[in-house]
Amino acid sequence: MSTVHVENMTKHYGAVHALDGLDLDVAAGTVYGFLGPNGAGKTTTLRILTGLARPTSGKAQVAGVDVLHAGNALPRKIGHLPEEPAFYTWMTPLEFLDYLGRLYGLSTSARKSRSKELLALVRMEDVSKRRIGGFSRGMRQRLGVAAALIHHPEVLFLDEPASALDPAGRKEVLDLIENLRGQATVVMSTHILADVERVCDMVGIIAKGKMLVQSPREALLERYAVPAFEVEADDRPALANWGESLKRLPWVTSVTSQNGTLRILVKDVKTAKAALLVGAVGAGLVLNRYEEIRPSLEDVFLQLVGSESVS
Repeated sequence: MSTVHVENMTKHYGAVHALDGLDLDVAAGTVYGFLGPNGAGKTTTLRILTGLARPTSGKAQVAGVDVLHAGNALPRKIGHLPEEPAFYTWMTPLEFLDYLGRLYGLSTSARKSRSKELLALVRMEDVSKRRIGGFSRGMRQRLGVAAALIHHPEVLFLDEPASALDPAGRKEVLDLIENLRGQATVVMSTHILADVERVCDMVGIIAKGKMLVQSPREALLERYAVPAFEVEADDRPALANWGESLKRLPWVTSVTSQNGTLRILVKDVKTAKAALLVGAVGAGLVLNRYEEIRPSLEDVFLQLVGSESVS
């Protein structure tokens, strides 16, 4: 049964179609990765599903509530972490969570126990009495998740929860999202493919306001699996030039380059195995690594959206 259901939803800003007939389904208990390039319509969708905007047309339900006619019912069903969460910076985490608990009508004992439980969940017990104004971006994101969970929501919406964090902060937030599995249905909007591949059960890929595909992560990888090779060398200019020449070959699907490594998707494995090493040597490359690899979510994304859309 769907906890979040969107049917043929559109959102127009004049001539701009931010959403163009979007369909979306999220099953209860799922950690759902809502994936797409910047400008695809992810934030617009989350704003509508959290009651912050209205669609031009279409239907949407969240936790059994009709979003378009929700009144006061929707806020009690959902939690929301925007990309830039806001706080009263002079408060401590304990004070801030207690304040939110009051807004949701929690009793004194419920606020105290819930705040303690959530600060343990986000690993902030040691800073529970420090002023929020001195927190790092990662700490604020974790506190934002705790704030969104204060009233035991059925659905938690996270908008780009790790996109602006350093590696340590990203790991903290992704670990936290993994720990939320089973506590709420989580919809995580992002353009970072590795984050989705790490923590999400289900994946929906959106582009230009339309859902391209949604599927369990592993089924998606199997369905769109294409042979892939990685070639690593120290001579990056020569590697890049060789990569450009590979793009013109009929048996090559795509070539991407990052940190001295070419990732090559191919249509014909036999031809690739026979030609890639020979071609690399012919290009004067001294290889550090040559490997046939398991396709990733990035490979699927490139097939469906195109390399020019990856941010």
